[in-house]
Amino acid sequence: MAHLKSKVEVFAAIRRDSRAGLSGRQIAIKYRVSRNTVAEALRQPWPEPRKKMAPRASRLDPFKSLIDEMLRADLDAPRKQRHTAKRIFARLMDEHQAMEISYQIVRAYVAHRRGEIRVEAGRDPPEAFIPQSHLPGVEAEVDFGDVTVRIAGEQVKCFLFSFRLSYSGKAVHRVLATGGQEAFFEGHVHAFSVLGGVPTGKVRYDNLKAAVSAVLGFTGPGPSPPAGRRSASTTESRRSTAGRGSRAPTVGGGVQGPRRPRRHPRADRSAAPGPLPPHRASGHRPGRRAAGRRAHRGRGRPGGPQSR
Repeated sequence: MAHLKSKVEVFAAIRRDSRAGLSGRQIAIKYRVSRNTVAEALRQPWPEPRKKMAPRASRLDPFKSLIDEMLRADLDAPRKQRHTAKRIFARLMDEHQAMEISYQIVRAYVAHRRGEIRVEAGRDPPEAFIPQSHLPGVEAEVDFGDVTVRIAGEQVKCFLFSFRLSYSGKAVHRVLATGGQEAFFEGHVHAFSVLGGVPTGKVRYDNLKAAVSAVLGFTGPGPSPPAGRRSASTTESRRSTAGRGSRAPTVGGGVQGPRRPRRHPRADRSAAPGPLPPHRASGHRPGRRAAGRRAHRGRGRPGGPQSR
C-alpha cells in the first residue's frame, strides 16, 4: 500500500476501491482504518473538519483583564511610556501579588494580545487572506535561473526553466546548459509540448530581467525583439507584481541560488618578472615625493624651512 499523506487521499482511495468491488472489511484492512471510517468515506467525499480543542485553563486567566487594560492605556500613551512585558510582569507582582505566574507566560500573552487590541481599537487593519482562484488552462507561472548540479563528481553551473500551471499545479522543468534567449525559448517549447497546449490567458514571469525586458519586449534596457515574435501568440505576458514583492506565487525562488561576488583575475607571480620602468631602474622618484625629500633635507639648515 502506498503511503497516503492526508485523510482526503485516504477517502479518495477508499471510494475508488469500493467502486472496484472491494468489501468494507477488505478496504479497512488494506488502509488500516476502522469500519466507521470506511462508511464515512463512502457517505461523503470530504472528511469532517477536525474539532477544535477547548482552551486549557491557565494561571494567567485571573490577570488577563488587567493586562488588557494596561495595553489599552498604551494606545494613547507616548512611545517611551508604554508598557513592556517586563513592566507588566513587575506591576502584577507588586500591585496584585501574582506570585504563581512566570514572566514567560506574561511575555507570550502580551506578544499576541497587543496586536489584537490595536485591531479591536481600529489602529491597525485586520489580517486577512484572499485565496487565489484560477481557471483551468488559463494562467501559468514561469521562473528561469541558475542552479548547480553535480555531473561526474564535479559541480557544474546550469540553468533551470520552470513552467507551472496555476490551476492544476502541474509543472514542467528543463535543465539547460546556457541562459540565453535560445534556451529560454527552448524551455517554453518543451513545456508546451509536454502539456499539450498553450495557456489561453496570462503567463506571469518571476523577475526575469533579460527575458522580461529584452526577450518579451517590455520597456527597459536591452534590444527590442521583432514585433512578430509576440504577435504570433495570443497569450499575454506579465511581470509578477503581486503586493509589495515581485515574485510569482509558487515558482518564485525555486531556482534562485546565492549570488557570488565578482572576482578579478590575479597576476601570476610564478612567471619571470618583466623589466622595470625607467624611473624605477634609475632610482629617480619624480613628482611630489622627490620635492618632499628635498624639503626634508633642508630642515635645520640656514635658509631652510625652519630657519625662515
